[in-house]
Amino acid sequence: MRRGGLRPNSTGDALIPALHRKLLRDLWHLKGQSLAICLVIGCGVATFVMSLNTLQSLRDSQAAYYQRQRFADVFALLKRAPLSLAERIAALPGVAQVETRIVREVTLDVPGLAEPAVGRLISLPEFGPPKLNDIYLRRGRWIEPGRGGEVLVAEGFAAAHGLRPGDPLRAVINGRLQQLVIVGVVLSPEYILQLREGTLLPDEKRFGVFWMGYRELAAAFDMDGAMNEVSLTLMRGASEAEVIRRLDELLAPYGGIGAYGREDQLSHRYLSDEIRQLRSMGLIAPSIFLSVAAFLLNVVLSRQIRTQREQIAALKAFGYTRREVGLHYLQLVLLITLLGVLLGTVCGAWMGRGLTELYTRFYRFPVFSFRLNYEVVLTAAGISLAAAVAGTVAAVWSAIRLAPAEAMRPEPPADFRPTLAERTGLGFLLTPAARMILRNLERHPFKALLATTGIALAVAVLILGSFSEDALDYMIVFQFDLAQRQDVSLMFVEPARGRVRHEVARLPGVLQAEGFRALPVRLRAGHHMRRIGLVGLEPGSALVRLFDERKRTVLLPPDGLVLSTKLADLLQVRPGDEITVEVLEGQRPKRQVLVRGLVTEYGGLNAYMQLAALHRLVREADALSGMHLTVARPARAALYHTLKQTPRVASVTVKEAALQSFRDTVAENLLRIRMFNILFASVIAFGVVYNSARIALAERSRDLATLRVIGFTRGEISGILLGELAVLTLAAIPLGMLLGYLFAGWVTRGLDTELYRVPLVIDRSTYAFAVTVVLLAALFSGLVVRRKLDHLDLVAVLKTKG
Repeated sequence: MRRGGLRPNSTGDALIPALHRKLLRDLWHLKGQSLAICLVIGCGVATFVMSLNTLQSLRDSQAAYYQRQRFADVFALLKRAPLSLAERIAALPGVAQVETRIVREVTLDVPGLAEPAVGRLISLPEFGPPKLNDIYLRRGRWIEPGRGGEVLVAEGFAAAHGLRPGDPLRAVINGRLQQLVIVGVVLSPEYILQLREGTLLPDEKRFGVFWMGYRELAAAFDMDGAMNEVSLTLMRGASEAEVIRRLDELLAPYGGIGAYGREDQLSHRYLSDEIRQLRSMGLIAPSIFLSVAAFLLNVVLSRQIRTQREQIAALKAFGYTRREVGLHYLQLVLLITLLGVLLGTVCGAWMGRGLTELYTRFYRFPVFSFRLNYEVVLTAAGISLAAAVAGTVAAVWSAIRLAPAEAMRPEPPADFRPTLAERTGLGFLLTPAARMILRNLERHPFKALLATTGIALAVAVLILGSFSEDALDYMIVFQFDLAQRQDVSLMFVEPARGRVRHEVARLPGVLQAEGFRALPVRLRAGHHMRRIGLVGLEPGSALVRLFDERKRTVLLPPDGLVLSTKLADLLQVRPGDEITVEVLEGQRPKRQVLVRGLVTEYGGLNAYMQLAALHRLVREADALSGMHLTVARPARAALYHTLKQTPRVASVTVKEAALQSFRDTVAENLLRIRMFNILFASVIAFGVVYNSARIALAERSRDLATLRVIGFTRGEISGILLGELAVLTLAAIPLGMLLGYLFAGWVTRGLDTELYRVPLVIDRSTYAFAVTVVLLAALFSGLVVRRKLDHLDLVAVLKTKG
């Protein structure tokens, strides 16, 4: 009589096995909870698919672009060297190919831009493409030899100013105002992100890269037969560190300021950090979402098995094996999970295309498009299924082990002892409904803990999705209001004598001026090394201030170094340790210097000294690399006009412009991700709370129906059930806040790079937002449950034993 009791009633039903029909009925009965779980799984899969497919698209585009344009492996800057030096460089062991060129920065007068812009001029061979770091022509034509003033411009700068082939541009080249003509718009693998050394963020409006014929650029700067930059590629298996060491030795007599590998090339480093962050986002957020989904599946399936004890007994009595019963419930889990995977894949592909469109505004590739990698989708499906099975294996095992005779008996009743409040003599303070609520929670502490944990996870995910805006606001205030109080920063073409302070102070509108000295150095501590800029500040500097992690002012000591905390971590040093400082210009002294203190910064790797101490270190007279200024707002236009005509000024950085650049790049990128996170977190919050409410209704429906029969009103039984939900929600909020803080800390560690860090800062408004969304979810779920209570079929419920 195998399956005799479940014989189909019609020919159509015979086509579907009995257990499959039961599976579909169970799925329909749990449609609300199943949909909520599908959405939670979909959120995790969507984040995974979006992040890792965008990551793969970035990697593929980067690798293809580097290979096609022959992107160099090692770069070196120097003062001046003869072109014949290239032969000696090419003879170094491990060097495959060498490219030499001239690179100089000039001041640009761009129509419609009040402040001066910085232009970087790069020489091109007179005939044929460069051997390395070749450029890609997007529009226009190549430079024609012998036609003066023709340049190619990087696409980012052209797009920021609406420049097209044929447009003129004025530049101060070696002290002379010269008219340039743009003949083509190009891309370069060196400037996928158009960054300038000494800055943390791209500013395509105020920094442009141009390419000009070698002869014309050499004539303008009196560098015929000379070069000041070298790029090279390495042979397979060559040691990059050894090649850099030999290259530095060779270039030292020519003013070399230190060779560096591709990993330290600014555009490549920024892109690499973005790839690492995408990988972190693709792993951290889905892990949290899928953990929540596994938790919900466990709760739903455990409840389903408890209410179907008699059905399980009947199935086994009619000949179904333990394996078939276990697979039946496992199929329910897998079906819900696969629906969530399908939904998440579709959403993830859509969001990935949106994220890719955002990236195309910052990363300049010849071809960059989102491609859905089905290996990523299959991986997401595998992880989701594994998480679902892991979260429900205990519940499925309980169904497998349940003996038919035991399953036919109802579950033993709960321990109906008085509550803690009643045992302590405070029961008189409680209404009958309140006593029922507390008794039920105390009798099922594990269920209450699970429900509380689920709602707490919803609060935590909401905090995780929202805290990035708080961190960005904190970074902006810290960096641009507290630490950097100047309005304008100037960099000189060559270090200037100290008397330049008085000349700059007399410029239009200057209210306050402070000088600084910046030197390229290598810091070594044991086997750890970093190539950074060492900055000397005037004692008691008011325009550039240093702070510790508690925002207390850090004063520079008379001697020794102060390091940023990130740099100290990378070098594994602490205050009191001694490190080696190798200056990479001038006489290139090498000194042992004590670390005197640490400062907190959220961008770059920096080291600071008092200006006089830095001068002693390099044994130079009073010299300044630039000036920080505060400027009266009405006079800024006059100041900018003057600076455009000042050949000694290499670059001008306006703090307001830097802040806007920050908002347009890092901030917009992170806030776009925040929008997705908030959307997903809200879905999870509603899913978790709704599931908790529906499960509570299913488990208490018989008790509530009994109360209705003996005279309780609809409002009173609603108060009992919804009161439990309210108690669980209120208990979950503090736990959720703690978990949210821990999750946010986990994410900030994934966003911690050498270029910038995100502080762990969560504003009260973020906590309030998370709590409000969860309370709204509880209110909505309560209304749904109340509606179902109002339509509770008392006779049908009281006939049901499970």
